Amino acid sequence: MNTNYKTERLVLRELTAADNQFIFELVNTAGWIKFIGDRNIKTNEDADNYIQKIISNPNIGYRVVTLADSLTAIGLVTFIKRNYLDYHDIGFAFLPYYNKQGYAFEATKEVLNELLNSGEHSTILASTIPENTSSIQLLKKLGFSFTKKITHEGLALELYAITKNK
Repeated sequence: MNTNYKTERLVLRELTAADNQFIFELVNTAGWIKFIGDRNIKTNEDADNYIQKIISNPNIGYRVVTLADSLTAIGLVTFIKRNYLDYHDIGFAFLPYYNKQGYAFEATKEVLNELLNSGEHSTILASTIPENTSSIQLLKKLGFSFTKKITHEGLALELYAITKNK
């Protein structure tokens, strides 16, 4: 996975320890807790530990999405190899103020194009709970198709996939 990405409006970069306040805010938003799950990040130290856990895991890639003009952190694009999925899983999460402005599509599309064209990933998955209709709409707009329903640790998930045309 590329280290940095740039679009007309956005810069995506690797997650660092300096993102403590941003991560603290993002993982405690109502949308994150409802659709991704409570990570129990209640203090700055919790946020530091969460970031270190992500950074130190080679199966997890978090790209912080920032506005190109101010470098304000507004969201994440994630790329994770989960042990219960056959392929890597791409995801996204944004602070509520930045929803419905096309940022998630723009950022995820940039990462997705690079990953599919790298030759390393012919198929990429995305998983979500069925109630997350905004994410499902975005996945479809990005070209993902529903593949199946699964249950992981008691949670019902819908799997979407995109495959590079050869």
